[in-house]
Amino acid sequence: MKRRILTWLTAVCMAVSMLPLSAMAAGAGTVTFADVTDKSTAVAVETLRLMGVLDGYGDGSFRPDSVLNRAQFCKMVVYAMAGEDQLGRYSTVTVFPDVKPSHWAAGYINMAAKGKGIIAGYPDGKFHPDQTVTVGQAVTILLRLLEYKDENVGGVWPDSYMAVGAQVGLTDGVGSNGNAPLTRGQAARLFLNLLRANKREGGSYLSTLGTPVTNTMLVSATATGTDGKNNALQIADGTVYQLASGKTSNGSLNGLRGTMVVNAHGQAVTFVPDSTGASRVITLSTCTTTQITDSNGVKYTVKSDTKSFYNGEETSWGSVSSWVHAGTALTLYLGDSGNVEYIFVGGGGSATAAVVVYDDHSATGFDALTGGITGYSIYKNGASAGLGDLRKYDVAIYSAATNSIRVCDTRVTVYYESCKPNPKEPTTITALGQEFDVLPTAMESLSKFKPGDQMTLLLTEGGQVAGAVEASGNAARSNAVGIVSSSGTVQMLCGTAKIEVKASNAGSFKGQLVRISASKSGVTLSRLSGGASGELNVSTRKLGSVALSENVMVFRNGEDVALSQLTSGILPASQITYARTNWAGQVDLIVLGGAANTDTVIYGRAVVKYEDDEWVWNADKGDNETKRDGVNGHYETVDGQKIWVWNDDAGPNAEKEEGVNGRYTSRTKLEVDYGSGLSVGPFATGFTARNGDYVAVTLNKSGNGYASLVTLDKMQGVSNSAWSGQSAVTIGGRTYTVASDVPCYNKDAGTWISLDAAHAYASTANIYVSGGAVRVIEVSH
Repeated sequence: MKRRILTWLTAVCMAVSMLPLSAMAAGAGTVTFADVTDKSTAVAVETLRLMGVLDGYGDGSFRPDSVLNRAQFCKMVVYAMAGEDQLGRYSTVTVFPDVKPSHWAAGYINMAAKGKGIIAGYPDGKFHPDQTVTVGQAVTILLRLLEYKDENVGGVWPDSYMAVGAQVGLTDGVGSNGNAPLTRGQAARLFLNLLRANKREGGSYLSTLGTPVTNTMLVSATATGTDGKNNALQIADGTVYQLASGKTSNGSLNGLRGTMVVNAHGQAVTFVPDSTGASRVITLSTCTTTQITDSNGVKYTVKSDTKSFYNGEETSWGSVSSWVHAGTALTLYLGDSGNVEYIFVGGGGSATAAVVVYDDHSATGFDALTGGITGYSIYKNGASAGLGDLRKYDVAIYSAATNSIRVCDTRVTVYYESCKPNPKEPTTITALGQEFDVLPTAMESLSKFKPGDQMTLLLTEGGQVAGAVEASGNAARSNAVGIVSSSGTVQMLCGTAKIEVKASNAGSFKGQLVRISASKSGVTLSRLSGGASGELNVSTRKLGSVALSENVMVFRNGEDVALSQLTSGILPASQITYARTNWAGQVDLIVLGGAANTDTVIYGRAVVKYEDDEWVWNADKGDNETKRDGVNGHYETVDGQKIWVWNDDAGPNAEKEEGVNGRYTSRTKLEVDYGSGLSVGPFATGFTARNGDYVAVTLNKSGNGYASLVTLDKMQGVSNSAWSGQSAVTIGGRTYTVASDVPCYNKDAGTWISLDAAHAYASTANIYVSGGAVRVIEVSH
């Protein structure tokens, strides 16, 4: 095991070797290329490397900008059509006079020319193997693999072939200049496009290589195969495929959706990621079995049976939705129409390696973690972060699916119960009554401990062990917290992981958030209290003077509550039981005590309504009013004395004397319209709003008045060109999200219309925003 880890690290660090890379990779385990920094090219390179189409150089580089010659390209073509088993019959013949049997590429060139008829020589009868291959020549050869002939393409070369190549997606990401020399990076993109393409007469090209297992998700490149080695590919449904090439994936394809190509022996030829759709990482606000709302208010429609990968297994969203809480990171895989087709709870895929940060703000090891890919985003505990936010003992993993570094700072002190297979090289350990997977990077630090010891585990956002340190001292103090259910089970909050803990005293903390630790005597729970203090202002997203994090978690009675549901405006400090601040000094966890108003916020247009003048009697009916017994009052005897008691309304026949016993007054009431036939009110209110203002209101508990009213911020004259589809608009450098049901008002017509109709009506709009989201849109000419 140690030997495998050491050689794996050697490969990741790109140690210089003069061996051919294929030999180095076989011994080293995984191969990454530091000079491939483009994510799309890296995915293509790894897909093709696994099936032997291309590889790197002995110094650990790939050299994506190096130009290919015709002989090198022929070799790639043979492997791309799985023809390497037939090379023997073509290695001893001479098809071209300049390619003798002694030439290193003779078998590849002869097979492509004579065996498959997909390549030809020059008019002089020679092949010119060392001549640079052009993009047009490469596209022509691959179109012939797709069964296109000259009569199907046209008579102008290379333009006709380049045009057809573009139509079938073969040249996506490659370029349109057919006369340009083909680079190694372009070749990788070109061959991946071939694997995704269909043949001219129908059917996928992949079906010529084996049996395609479509619409699946690759979740691990280190599963245990039939040969007992940990280099097999595992898809989300749990099926494991040994790679036919014997190579080991570097994990950059993990978390991607695509097609597994399986040969006649049940082995994987390679995994081909899909080119369609997109992945999007969101922070969860609320969810049901049919809808997901992110922290910006964007809503996604989802089906209860949508496949989801959670806690190491594939299940349905209906089963997952009740387990995830506000602040959880979700990776949504969207189809071409924007519908959610697959959900990863987390940043995408399970981790195969991790980096423990040992110095504040340090990115040491990140290049090895990403395989040299640059341009990645950093998320810490589900929130956007930067290098300046990293602290000692943070744990980082890489999500190739979203090109993001996922950082978690969860640490838990545990009693080491047991391990497998042994304490020196554990692959799993048991603590807190649960079995934790151990990443290779954690083995060295874990080897210093043995069952019976107390230690502090450093966890990934998926609940895997990335390292271990001494429990004593303040070096890595435990910070794990959990929710105690009504059944007495504790669910520890650790990124996307579902870690259930049993504690003997859990019954004393039902419905509460607790701090978790463990010793030889058992799991210890302690109530959370204190932290940041002050009133919670939902509108300004502050607790006292401290800002809330973008993925703040709010709990009440042990249940998570989305911040958007807390519409009481301001919650007093007396309702805040506990508030935790994160690495950035922002509040990321709030525990509420007692009930809170969770009525819905209504965004709309204020309509001020005036009622007819109304008579209001004075409380004492005036000093000069005539007393009419039985009409506007009556006499009562109190303590032997006769006193006059006025009626409250002065009676039906009382004479109104303005300024004497009453007065006329005009009452105004406020209605808020937010769609065609949709409104609240009108209610008399102490809040001030002008007719036509756009506001956010909440109702009081009785539903007969407003509990809060805030005027929305106005962005005037925003051009339609600022929109990114229908879900986002960028104003002044800031991007605001847009809900699909955002209210849109045509000021000229005085009617509510759809978003499409608003765009069609005017080239600009007044946009009203709050909390980073568009709440109302107004158009006019």
